[in-house]
Amino acid sequence: MAEFDYRRYRPFEPIRLSDRTWPDRVITRAPDWCSVDLRDGNQALVQPMSVSTKLELFELLVELGFREIEIGFPSASATEYEFARLLIEKDMIPDSVTVQVLTQAREELVERTFEAIVGVKRAIVHVYNSTSTVQREQVFRTTRDEITQIAVNGARWVREHAVRYPDTDWTFEYSPESFSATEPEFAVDVCNAVIDVWQPATGQPVVVNLPATVEMATPNVFADQVEHFCRNVAQREHIRVSLHTHNDRGCAVAASELGLMAGADRIEGTLFGNGERTGNMDIVTMAMNLYTQGVDPKLDLSDMARIIRVYTRCTDMPVHPRHPWAGDLVYAAFSGSHQDAIRKSMAFHDEEGQEHWNVAYLPVDPEDLGRRYEEVVRINSQSGKGGVALVLERDHGIKLPKWLHPVVSRVVQRQAEVSGDEVPSRQVRSLFESAFLVVPDNWQLKAYNLSSEKHETHGQFRLGGEPDVVLNGQGQGLIEALVAGIRQRFATEVSIIEFDERALSAGTDAKALASVIIDVDGERAAACCIDEDSSFAVLQATLSAVGRGLASADERMKRVV
Repeated sequence: MAEFDYRRYRPFEPIRLSDRTWPDRVITRAPDWCSVDLRDGNQALVQPMSVSTKLELFELLVELGFREIEIGFPSASATEYEFARLLIEKDMIPDSVTVQVLTQAREELVERTFEAIVGVKRAIVHVYNSTSTVQREQVFRTTRDEITQIAVNGARWVREHAVRYPDTDWTFEYSPESFSATEPEFAVDVCNAVIDVWQPATGQPVVVNLPATVEMATPNVFADQVEHFCRNVAQREHIRVSLHTHNDRGCAVAASELGLMAGADRIEGTLFGNGERTGNMDIVTMAMNLYTQGVDPKLDLSDMARIIRVYTRCTDMPVHPRHPWAGDLVYAAFSGSHQDAIRKSMAFHDEEGQEHWNVAYLPVDPEDLGRRYEEVVRINSQSGKGGVALVLERDHGIKLPKWLHPVVSRVVQRQAEVSGDEVPSRQVRSLFESAFLVVPDNWQLKAYNLSSEKHETHGQFRLGGEPDVVLNGQGQGLIEALVAGIRQRFATEVSIIEFDERALSAGTDAKALASVIIDVDGERAAACCIDEDSSFAVLQATLSAVGRGLASADERMKRVV
């Protein structure tokens, strides 16, 4: 049998819930969020956070708007205990925030946990024990009744120790660890036994947390499990049902979203999904998923760059460049067709004054997350004419006529192909200037004089050189007069293929951009000129194009010879 053999595995057995209702539901409000970065996220790090780094991350979580934050496992280490004491003794927990601490269902650990949070105003004490079949049979070698007794004992110890500290507002939380791998009926039974101890109907706040400690099935199966639990758990109206999904199958966010539709009230997760193995549920992704559906996520993610800086500094963990919503490249379009669609869609959005964001390829306005539009369209060898035009217009205020887009794009694309790398915005501008704005030698317009007679323009044009060249010509307009002078002076045939002149901004002192494509002796050339004098811009763009065309024709003849 080959080592990579699918027959070693068997499919997860789905729950039989033929009358499920969650597929018809829509999420219309954010869940109660609980960040577990400082506990579950921290214990997954190669180098766990120090007290100072935990404090920096805690302060960020508060700023983002988390109202429930699991600060650690105080009975597990001196650092965890010290951090809890620091927050309480230095009065660093805002009144709007409830801290959460985790403990196993062992009496000495429960006692140590309460010692760590003496004096706290409000706290959630989270107790857990494993309930799954594989844990019962292979790890603990216990029966269902024995597992249930462990849970009940843990609930009693939590209740008894809480009574000793009446000045604190206590919430009790219980997790049947590996809920998703526990028989649905047994998961309900063990939680009901805990609820019977705590009696939330009498006013004691209770959270029952359902962990997918190891993600073992598709998200719809987890949603069925959650709906089954919510239907059958005791005192449902008096408890909050929480979800804690892991990402072993890459579906933690989807499982939490469907679980929320299935009846859950609360979500535990971490920033960017940091956690054991493949990670925890990513709160950033789920919150942004809600935001882009018009639902207030109750978290402020508007300064994503700062969130990433603090997160990476505290955890020494990177954020993938393709991470949903937050990655460096998620708003970058290199594909030419994507760039063109973005440019046109954003222009339509501005012109029509759309009430709701609806831009091609951009499910969110990057500015909402503090991102710059410079990051949206980026140029490499895969980019098209629309992308280059958008970069010039967006970053440098140069709006080219559409017929010039492919001409400019070819220049930029050649550079990308040679370098094999991205062409940054400033280099796009530099390439445009050198290829289209720089005046060829001896083709600089130094002065011109115009006069009109019988609807004809007479012009004299002085070109810099050794010595200066003077052109005289006449025609029905400015360009015709110049072209006539060029034909007469250089005995060459010049035809205007495309021409455009436009203001680059509003106002009397606005500069004009003139663009032209000409055919000179069978050689096509393009040039532009930017100047406050619109007539000068038109004349210089035409002269520059002629100069380039003649130079190209000479080069072609040399190659033939």
